[in-house]
Amino acid sequence: MRGNTMEETVGTGRAAEHFVPEGELSDTLENRAALQNADTLTEAMEEGMILEAPCVLCDCAAMELRVEFPSGMRGVIPRDEAVFMPDGSEPRDIAVITRVGKPVQFRITGFRRGSRGERIAVCSRRSVQRSFCQSALAERMPGDVIRARVTHLEPFGVFCDIGAGVPALLPVDRISVSRVSHPADRFRVGDTIRAVILSKTEEGRVYLTCRELWGTWEENAAFFYPGTTVRGIIRSVEEYGVFVELAPNLAGLAEPAPEAVPGRRCSVYIKSILPDRMKIKLALVDVGEEAPIAPGNPALFQTEEHMTRWRYSPEGCRKLVETVFGEA
Repeated sequence: MRGNTMEETVGTGRAAEHFVPEGELSDTLENRAALQNADTLTEAMEEGMILEAPCVLCDCAAMELRVEFPSGMRGVIPRDEAVFMPDGSEPRDIAVITRVGKPVQFRITGFRRGSRGERIAVCSRRSVQRSFCQSALAERMPGDVIRARVTHLEPFGVFCDIGAGVPALLPVDRISVSRVSHPADRFRVGDTIRAVILSKTEEGRVYLTCRELWGTWEENAAFFYPGTTVRGIIRSVEEYGVFVELAPNLAGLAEPAPEAVPGRRCSVYIKSILPDRMKIKLALVDVGEEAPIAPGNPALFQTEEHMTRWRYSPEGCRKLVETVFGEA
């Protein structure tokens, strides 16, 4: 099904399954009830229920993850059940090790006895991810607006959990039209954001974009007027001028200034707004403190569940900036 809700609901034959990013299930009543004791864990296994618990360690000799339940009972996720690889390749050790200290989703596939005779739940995270990829994600198309959870930041982009721990990459140049030097200028780990599926590869990789959700040039420029002084953030300093972000999808250019420092707040005077050239001319008034992270959830302009084409440029502008979804 399509929708811009966090939750994906898919019929599976036994019951409808609900897929959410890891970290979203832990505090639900159903999850807490299923983890209470050996009997409830057995019932969850028989129902094929998706559960979530914290991963507390990795036995690096066996590459086996350990999860702990409130009852004091523990579960293990064998290496070959830790990650689903759509292309059939073996997951790297780092993909297993980095789950430590984080919540993981899984199904219980059976029970075994430990070295002291204790009962241990054998779990599969791979099973949940495979179900998500082969059902909910398979129905998703480029242009679909989804919600995702930021898991970590790299200079080249934002890694997001789009359901059951399945990753997707939001490249840094697709965050917004107003360029940022690092994704940390816009996002924090743990943020829940809206994004658009940009593409899916045959190998199972998913790429996202969210600049289409921040509004067009005209929609953003409508909030600003020549002859006014407003606040902005200095994003880059070039020999020919200073680029100042007025909104995530709108920047203007001020003349060079020695006091300009990227990442600082500033006040700018708007000299002119030129739609036919998609330009805003500014004069730097003063430079202030380091700017906080800008809002990372683009929800102001785009409320549709699916996008086919998005045009940023005003009509009549000589420069065309647009996204056409579903085209190579």
